[in-house]
Amino acid sequence: MALLVRLLPLALALSLGFTGTLAGPAKSPYQLVLQHSRLRGRQHGPNVCAVQKVIGTNKKYFTNCKQWYQRKICGKSTVISYECCPGYEKVPGEKGCPAALPLSNLYETLGIVGSTTTQLYTDRTEKLRPEMEGPGSFTIFAPSNEAWSSLPAEVLDSLVSNVNIELLNALRYHMVDRRVLTDELKHGMALTSMYQNSNIQIHHYPNGIVTVNCARLLKADHHATNGVVHLIDKVISTVTNNIQQIIEIEDTFETLRAAVAASGLNTVLEGDGQFTLLAPTNEAFEKIPAETLNRILGDPEALRDLLNNHILKTAMCAEAIVAGMAMETLGGTTLEVGCSGDMLTINGKAVISNKDILATNGVIHFIDELLIPDSAKTLLELASESDVSTAIDLLRQAGLSTHLSGKEQLTFLAPLNSVFKDGVPRIDGQMKTLLLNHMVKGQLASKYLYSGQTLDTLGGKKLRVFVYRNSLCIENSCIAAHDKKGRYGTLFTMDRMLTPPMGTVMDVLKGDNRFSMLVAAIQSAGLMETLNREGVYTVFAPTNEAFQAMPPEELNKLLANAKELTNILKYHIGDEILVSGGIGALVRLKSLQGDKLEVSSKNNVVSVNKEPVAETDIMATNGVVYAINTVLQPPANRPQERGEELADSALEIFKKASAYSRSAQSSMRLAPVYQRLLERMKRRG
Repeated sequence: MALLVRLLPLALALSLGFTGTLAGPAKSPYQLVLQHSRLRGRQHGPNVCAVQKVIGTNKKYFTNCKQWYQRKICGKSTVISYECCPGYEKVPGEKGCPAALPLSNLYETLGIVGSTTTQLYTDRTEKLRPEMEGPGSFTIFAPSNEAWSSLPAEVLDSLVSNVNIELLNALRYHMVDRRVLTDELKHGMALTSMYQNSNIQIHHYPNGIVTVNCARLLKADHHATNGVVHLIDKVISTVTNNIQQIIEIEDTFETLRAAVAASGLNTVLEGDGQFTLLAPTNEAFEKIPAETLNRILGDPEALRDLLNNHILKTAMCAEAIVAGMAMETLGGTTLEVGCSGDMLTINGKAVISNKDILATNGVIHFIDELLIPDSAKTLLELASESDVSTAIDLLRQAGLSTHLSGKEQLTFLAPLNSVFKDGVPRIDGQMKTLLLNHMVKGQLASKYLYSGQTLDTLGGKKLRVFVYRNSLCIENSCIAAHDKKGRYGTLFTMDRMLTPPMGTVMDVLKGDNRFSMLVAAIQSAGLMETLNREGVYTVFAPTNEAFQAMPPEELNKLLANAKELTNILKYHIGDEILVSGGIGALVRLKSLQGDKLEVSSKNNVVSVNKEPVAETDIMATNGVVYAINTVLQPPANRPQERGEELADSALEIFKKASAYSRSAQSSMRLAPVYQRLLERMKRRG
């Protein structure tokens, strides 16, 4: 009964939809970072926070665990200092910060938190100080002294020259007529200020940074008798225009303005939401070739992809960026937004020339370089930016590069430059055809390819797809990097030149003088039909040199015994196609004879049963051929392994006899008998 009484409150909470934890509500990112700073400072006494200060500046941050160990903010080194956590102060002669700050009204709290300039300007107005000292509940986002001093002189002059209108309105815009703590400051929310009910934009980021109209909270949650004070690093001003309206009035966005209108994205940029526009200036558009720009501007889909690649799905103020972070665009692509000192970077490049232009539906950063996504590029443009320039040069020499710059839907299988380290092939009719066979009809994605699929090339060949555990190959060539999907085509970066199949396995063997003895042996064993018909085979083909290396008596005996010859040859044939790029470290490949072949690859050397392969990936329509200089022996034919099998048999007999014996003593009497049997069988082996 007592247990039931204790459980009733929990059951009631669950029935009412309680979703928090029994330990209390989840902490906000700011509170978590502050908690981490407390943990780092606790050895210095109670209520001490560890703060990272950027060397050479006055910038201080409460940081998370990752930044603590990196000791860097925006690539700049930091030093650790220890100071009282917000809301506490030191007591002479005592360790740490044991005393809570005295609770006073808002006006006096401004002085306590170090916003004396705000306090001074409040004094100059006739109405605001009595309000801050009187009854009520308010929140003030108080600019630091440094924030006021960094205002342009003309702006500051216009405020202080008209204190009861301009300065009063500016200060009231920093105030909310209720108490708002950081746990209530949600990302993307708007607070109604005390100046004409104008909105204040709040962003609360996962790294614990909170911004107010893109001004960073330096010290938060300083309680007062009639409200709360948050110290911020900028003087904020009212925001009235949305992103589209700002584009319309900025002269430097003339080309962007026309592009947005042509794409129809103006409805997005003037609608509700919280976006970041990385707005390319006229100069950014002028940097790209006129041919490329005209192509994109004349293609609605490419233009929309281009512009979507400049719009982040969330508002990102510069002050919130202290290290690189991946941000998703409206187009679904990802940009690395980071910082280097005071400069913002996109994908590691400092292309942002003006930052934090606030709009009612987000924030704008000016950029002086266009961010063209792959989806707006031609195959030729994609390839020119990749490590496949040699292949592009070969296409140009062969007069085939136009296939990559038009509207043809195709996939280019482009060999890496390293493929040609030993020399670049000469362009002739055969090479031109081979290059055409590196262009597959249709715009493909590697993630949708499947084993056994065939691909049609512009050269008229059919290429097979092979899917292995750790690689995806097309004929003998495997994909070496992620796809790049362009406007009309896709780029597959390949680890070697393709060698399309030219005939069956038997055609390959007959056409190579190295295998004349093997061809004769296959004919004698009656395996020609097998290797001529449709199938999937991996043939480890012994060269003439391999047969000649055998002792003459052994070779003659083998050739004279059709059954043994067939058995040996079937052991050289795997029952699936395994190209060298699909081997990995080790693959056990079942042979037509029944036993398994151990195929391995190390330091670019392929081996079968630990014997090095002389040549790999000779492609056939029904398989692949590897040239080897050794005749492989099945396990049953190897003396050492035959002896081991006999020994295993003897041990198995001994185990069974022991199981049937009635006592441990009788087992011991039988042991010498089986030991002698074991030795005799080993000698015969």
